[in-house]
Amino acid sequence: MNCYEIVKNFKKKYPKTIAWRLFQNAQIVEEHLNPNEQIIYAFAAQKNDSFLDFFTTAVVALTNKRILIGQKRVLFGYSLNSITPDLFNDMQIFQGLLWGKLTIDTVKETVILTNLDKKSLIEIETTISEFMMEEKKKYGLRNNEEN
Repeated sequence: MNCYEIVKNFKKKYPKTIAWRLFQNAQIVEEHLNPNEQIIYAFAAQKNDSFLDFFTTAVVALTNKRILIGQKRVLFGYSLNSITPDLFNDMQIFQGLLWGKLTIDTVKETVILTNLDKKSLIEIETTISEFMMEEKKKYGLRNNEEN
């Protein structure tokens, strides 16, 4: 299943998530997949710090190697964030009255995703946390082998 199909299914499951232009954003993620990289989980959210900003939709994809966040600009261009397990520090979840917010803290930056259906927060947190904990174990083993 491609990124767009996975995000579309997420949106059907959690309809209160505010997201637009899913196909265009998912296409950015698909274009940047490396060989042998597969999407495990994907969802859409607003990539900003404000629950009132509805115009910065991004698609977040958890692959078997990293987290990709693709965002197609309205007129031209796009942005892509890539978070590898070695750069992943922490994740915070906030549930508000209407929507939820996910904050991913990395070594280099903080990524804030808002306007998520609050019912989706547990699924997103569990999926990302389990993947990152397993991958960080692998990074620890690699570092021990190198020393």
